[in-house]
Amino acid sequence: MENEKSREVWLRGSLPDIPLLLQPAAHALLQSKEEVFKYTATFPEALLWKKPAGRASVGFHLQHITGVLDRMLTYAEEKSLSEIQFEYLRKEGVEDREVKIANLKKAFAEKVDEALQTFKNTPEAILTEKRTVGRKKLPSSVIGLYFHAAEHSQRHIGQMLVTISVLESEI
Repeated sequence: MENEKSREVWLRGSLPDIPLLLQPAAHALLQSKEEVFKYTATFPEALLWKKPAGRASVGFHLQHITGVLDRMLTYAEEKSLSEIQFEYLRKEGVEDREVKIANLKKAFAEKVDEALQTFKNTPEAILTEKRTVGRKKLPSSVIGLYFHAAEHSQRHIGQMLVTISVLESEI
């Protein structure tokens, strides 16, 4: 018999207290969280900032998915980014030997947990409310921001997996 944990998150059923319309975003974020830990379980720390074929490093992907999720949650609250968030954005992908994989994974896991708590506290009635993105105030909505954060995380997990596969094949 199949173990429920062996199924993708979206096939495990509804998540308690998450509004129905946010279930897909919550499932995608939880899937990303699981895959971050799965794909980097044995990944060598020494390869964290390597850029095969000039593409983004694993370190960048891990920093970026955390940063994007944080920024999308901020915009959904109708807030501007803080100087701390701008500094984090400037450092995404910049090689830093002091930054460890374990810390990057922990930061993403915590940000996913924060997003899920936010989803639980978001009334469905506000999901279509207009929100803006960035200094240019580009148009979006609460649900648009949440879904972008989720699908963007999944996209970068896929890119990260390819990067990990290429780097590990060269060892």
